[in-house]
Amino acid sequence: MSSKPAVATKLFVLDTNVLMHDPTSLFRFEEHDVFLPMATLEELDQHKKGMTEVARNARQASRFLDEIVSGSEASIEEGIGLYSKSRKSATGRLYLQTRAMQGNLPETLPSVKVDNQILGVVLSLRQEQPGRAVILVSKDINMRIKARALGLPAEDYFNDKVLEDTDLLYSGMRELSADFWEAHHNGMESWQVEGHTWYRIRGPLVSQLLVNEFVYLEGESPFHAIVRAVDDRSAELQTIRDFSHQKNNVWGITARNREQNFALNVLMDPEIDFVTLLGQAGTGKTLLTLAAGLTQTLEHKRYSEIIMTRVTVPVGEDIGFLPGTEEEKMSPWMGALEDNLDVLNKTDDAAGDWGRAATQDLIRTRIKIKSLNFMRGRTFLNKFLIIDEAQNLTPKQMKTLITRAGPGTKVVCLGNISQIDTPYLTEGSSGLTYVVDRFKGWEHGGHITLARGERSRLADHAGEVL
Repeated sequence: MSSKPAVATKLFVLDTNVLMHDPTSLFRFEEHDVFLPMATLEELDQHKKGMTEVARNARQASRFLDEIVSGSEASIEEGIGLYSKSRKSATGRLYLQTRAMQGNLPETLPSVKVDNQILGVVLSLRQEQPGRAVILVSKDINMRIKARALGLPAEDYFNDKVLEDTDLLYSGMRELSADFWEAHHNGMESWQVEGHTWYRIRGPLVSQLLVNEFVYLEGESPFHAIVRAVDDRSAELQTIRDFSHQKNNVWGITARNREQNFALNVLMDPEIDFVTLLGQAGTGKTLLTLAAGLTQTLEHKRYSEIIMTRVTVPVGEDIGFLPGTEEEKMSPWMGALEDNLDVLNKTDDAAGDWGRAATQDLIRTRIKIKSLNFMRGRTFLNKFLIIDEAQNLTPKQMKTLITRAGPGTKVVCLGNISQIDTPYLTEGSSGLTYVVDRFKGWEHGGHITLARGERSRLADHAGEVL
């Protein structure tokens, strides 16, 4: 048998942070081989203690390695096949370092440091296998810079990224071309149900539309609609409710722009169980969501209470342990909730001070603040669940939270993917980006990217120039 196919495959040397970020990375390199230096295993061992996400991932990576190594009859020197353990997705082999490998590292790089030991292994492998691509994979930018300075190919670990470019992320709406009606008038049907006009259209655009995507056409006669059904040949559009008009206000709040109007339509729709709202600071994500939650909880009695949770990642230094119950401990993180409740409370002009105080007490009894740390194993029935700052969640944490929803519960995720405070998470690998991409086109899910800041002229200008 010729050795040509073996040379065509690459050898990827994994840094520890790749395994701690995604333990399944061992099985993500398809037909290529994976090499783990002893320094990587050593670091994995140091990080396995604790209850953090990183520690859990380190333990899971160790379990995977134990399964692969103990279940194989091949020697580690020859490499262990990953085919059976990876559910037949990886056909490469796993190699572990079994002997000292120094490489000719410059004297300026002390070999005591783990990063430099891994670089030494990569150098040594390149010298031993000159005809083969040996590539370092690391999430550490400085490590990749050092590798390139030594003339070694280095790559980021891309498999966790949902999208290469977040500009391509689904926005939840589509502007129709000016000739839309001419291009789609053949065989078009129209009817009315409960004050909404429905259109069944056929034409070139149908194949691109997604269920619950908003379409709009501005001009002399503006047209705003939501796609309710799509099949191979036709799509059904339904005109939406105009929440910018005072008669349709939601807890005294009206939509100030087109995107906010779209957002209120999905938030108030009982058929939509999962909503994601993306947007910069001041676009009204929390205010619109709370207004919709209060209206449907207190007036329509659709949900029994509002549950609000958020990821407690501090922007500055941590302020240490907080006294009190779960609710009291979470209250410093819930400034956003307080600010928005102040706005919502002022919308009732007719009530007077006593009426407003009574309303405020009623609202307080219906909004529960929960910590993410105690969500495992819970089931929420008929609740309006708001997950704030969702861009700081990993895809795995996002799954844990969304699967808490029982019958009759609506989940709303809010976030701004350009404000990520969690280490190792990027715009492309955030759990929020992940769910937006995975849920698009689902008949009970809705998404809107809010564009325009409505906070104040100062906040808008700061967002642009700073």
